[in-house]
Amino acid sequence: MSEVKLTAETRTEFGKGAARRIRRESKVPGVLYGHGSDPLHLTLPGHDLLLALRTPNVLISLDIDGKTNELAIPKAVQRDPLKGFLEHVDLQLVKRGETVTVEIPVHTEGELAAGGNLLEHVLNALPVETEATHIPEAVTVSVEGLSAGASVLAKDITLPKGTTLAVEEDAVVLQVLAAQAEEAPEGEAAEGEEAAEA
Repeated sequence: MSEVKLTAETRTEFGKGAARRIRRESKVPGVLYGHGSDPLHLTLPGHDLLLALRTPNVLISLDIDGKTNELAIPKAVQRDPLKGFLEHVDLQLVKRGETVTVEIPVHTEGELAAGGNLLEHVLNALPVETEATHIPEAVTVSVEGLSAGASVLAKDITLPKGTTLAVEEDAVVLQVLAAQAEEAPEGEAAEGEEAAEA
């Protein structure tokens, strides 16, 4: 997995007004927590953080005030619902060798059996336990030839070495739904019957 280095500054101003000022400077307010320590309020570089968060469960190496270095993973990201820019980020403190619980994206490959069936992602992300500095970016599942009624369970997915499920083995991750025949709207059907009677 990729490790991204970001500089961060501790902040002492809180509230909406302070957050707006931070965002006007193209920065993002955030909180670093974990390991029983008090939450540390930070200001992070907006553009660099946005690029880092394109990778799911990215490992972030934080240079805080030029004094300390900490490792963290993103746990909650708030974005503006309309414009999409970052409003706030929660980061979880991690240590090398530590096991963490995260959700990794589920990707699919291959074609379903013929028939126009639909593939439903019951879980878009798979909860797993893994070493903090070796979080898989995603898992890929083959759906080649699956027909209506077929499903892929959590236990059917091959996980990278050192990664284990953090969800029930029988949890449905993917399922194939039968294609539904299009039915004529009720109004049209009734008109057709009237025409036939006439």
